[in-house]
Order: sequence, then structure tokens, then C-alpha cells
Amino acid sequence: MMLSRRAALLGLTGCVGLGGVRLAVAAAPTDRRLVVIILRGALDGMAAVVPYGDPGLAVLRGEIVPPGPGQPDGVLDLGGFYGLHPALSGLHALYAANQALIVHAVAGSYRVRSHFEAQDYLESGADRRMTSGWLNRVVAALPPSPVPRAEGEALAVGVSVPLLLRGPARVANWAPHGFSQPAPELYAAIAALNGDDPVTGPAIIRGLRDRGFSSAVLAGEEPSKDRPTDRPTDSNAFPALALAAGEMLRAPGGPRIAALELGGWDTHAAQLRRLEAPLQQLDAGLQALRTGLGPAWAQTAVLVMTEFGRTARVNGTKGTDHGTGTVAFVLGGAVAGGRVRASWPGLASGQLFEDRDLAPATDLRAVARGLLAQHLGLDAAALEQVFPGSAGAGTMAGLIRA
Repeated sequence: MMLSRRAALLGLTGCVGLGGVRLAVAAAPTDRRLVVIILRGALDGMAAVVPYGDPGLAVLRGEIVPPGPGQPDGVLDLGGFYGLHPALSGLHALYAANQALIVHAVAGSYRVRSHFEAQDYLESGADRRMTSGWLNRVVAALPPSPVPRAEGEALAVGVSVPLLLRGPARVANWAPHGFSQPAPELYAAIAALNGDDPVTGPAIIRGLRDRGFSSAVLAGEEPSKDRPTDRPTDSNAFPALALAAGEMLRAPGGPRIAALELGGWDTHAAQLRRLEAPLQQLDAGLQALRTGLGPAWAQTAVLVMTEFGRTARVNGTKGTDHGTGTVAFVLGGAVAGGRVRASWPGLASGQLFEDRDLAPATDLRAVARGLLAQHLGLDAAALEQVFPGSAGAGTMAGLIRA
């Protein structure tokens, strides 16, 4: 899972992934760092940042609402109305240090509830799918790098480049030997699915035995010992990639822009239990990113975003379904944090969007535009290039320390 030192020092774009996480980095002629983290699957903003001060929350959600501040496993208070999920203790510490800002009741410009469409729009930066991503257009809008790069402006390490970083910059692909090799358990599952087929069943078993898989492993009777011990597991992949991203971004000649993604947010059932693990991964990843960046954290801004929120009401399986309004996080040493910014729409009858969702009060593009203007110095014309047709969304002020 390590990128070569040469690739890091060249400041090229790279992409590595495992399970539901992925990392991509890009060159930029600046000493300021920008990291964008996509939470794929639609994070429930009201579970991550709980508006416990709104009396409508308990009416809509009942038993999936975590305890209040000061109670066992209670939310971490953010000033008397909102509280962070207890799994986000590291983020809470950043908030207390004025290095994390929370934007609640936020949504993209689109109003769809399909993961695939919404993620395309989120990465395109428009209310339609484009062939380039807004972060690639950020790189294109910055002044050209004075350092010539024979390999081109970008190199993707892995089998694909996320839409967020596709665009006018030249992107090459390269995958190291053994990259993204499936776990042995997957081969065992394929063998089991084909076990009754008189042709493919025996052929698959013979092939896997020739590759060193034992009969007991293929039958699922004992755990595989074939998984490399130095490969991050799905449970620690995001912190590992975040640490690697921070180390590359810290390097004097390394990249300055990174995109990471973390899946596992589609909590249709048993949300209270299922949400804790991805929140812990996110929290650990943010701490790892900060550690990897070291002194460069002071020049860093991070935007954490998701494609849409979830329904305000709990469903019959103690989960939530696809919604609209959610939460975004802006953090980093360069960020003017320690605040929750929201025009809270309320949860009472008649205040929900389409009588089901947290109503969006802030356009996500306004948050991103504010970061790009204040942190990277993009002007109005460049912002229109990055987010076509977004002038009406506004540009949020006060995100970056003076």
C-alpha cells in the first residue's frame, strides 16, 4: 500500500485503494494543502452531528437517538444544541482547538436519491454528470507548475481514477504487481458457488489447489493463512491511506492536493450499531492525516462531504433511508474552526423537505467555493470554471484563518 518515494517527490497524482477506501493525490504549485474526503453511501448528518436541542428529534427518531451530553455513551457537546457522535472524539478535540468547523443542513445543488447519480453530481460539481471532476478543474485553474514532468501532470496508481480528479490534466495509469489482489476468502466463495457445476466446479478447485489453497480453506472449515500480514485490512485501510496521504503531502516536492474516500454509510437497518465502525474509521483517519502532515497541518484545509443525507424519521428496521440535508466538515490547521454554521431549518411538522428529509439550508458548493477562494486564492472566474453555474450558490466566508 506504499507509493514510491519517487512518485511522491515528483508530486504526481496517485490512486490506491482497498475495499471501500481510496486515495488519490495531485500536484499543485502551492505550499497550501487541500484534502477532500468523500463519504460514499450517504452519511446521516443528524446521527454524526446530533441536533439534540431540537425537540422534534426524539419524536422522529426515538430509540436511535444517542444519549445527551454527560450521559454514558452520550454525544460530545458542541455548545448547547448540537453534539458529535461519541465515536468522533478526535474530531471533537480538533473542534475544541478551533481547527474543525461543522456546516449542518447542507446539500448539493441536485435533488436525487440515487447513490450513483448523486455521487456523479457531487464529484462533477454540477447538477449534471460531467466528464471531469471539480478537483481536477481546481488543479487546472491554478498557475502552471514551474517543474516539467515527463510523465505528465498526473499518474493514477491503481485500476481507476475517481471522477473527482478526472479532467484536462494528463492522467496515466499504473498498477504494481499484486495490487488489489482479492482475498483468499473470495476465491473460496467462488469455488463454493460453482461447486455443483460438473464442468467449472472441479476446474476451479484444481486451479486453486495448484495455487496453494488447501481443501479445508476452500471448504470454509478453517480461516485462511494466505492473506499477506503487511496488507491493511478493511478495518484499518482508511487510517493507513490517510497517514500515507499526509506523509506525501508533507514532502517538500510532493503533491499538494489529495482525495480520499470511505464507504459504509448506507445505514438502512440497525443504524445505531452499524454507524459506529465507519465513524471510528473516519475519526482515526483524520488523526492519521494530521500525524502524517506534521508541521504542514498548519497549511492544510480538509473538506469532508457526502452525496446526500438520510430521512429524518427512523424506518421499520431501525435505520434511515435516502434523504437530502446532511452535514459537512471543514478542518485543518488553516481553518477558522470551533463553530457550527447552520441556518437550522427545524424538525417540526411542516419544516421537513418533502415531509421526510432534513431541509437543505446551505449549498455544499458555497462551502467548497469558500475554501478554494480563501485557501487557494481562486477568483470568481476560476470558481465558475470549477463549479459551472454556481454563482448563485454564493461563497461562504470566514472558513480560513486570517
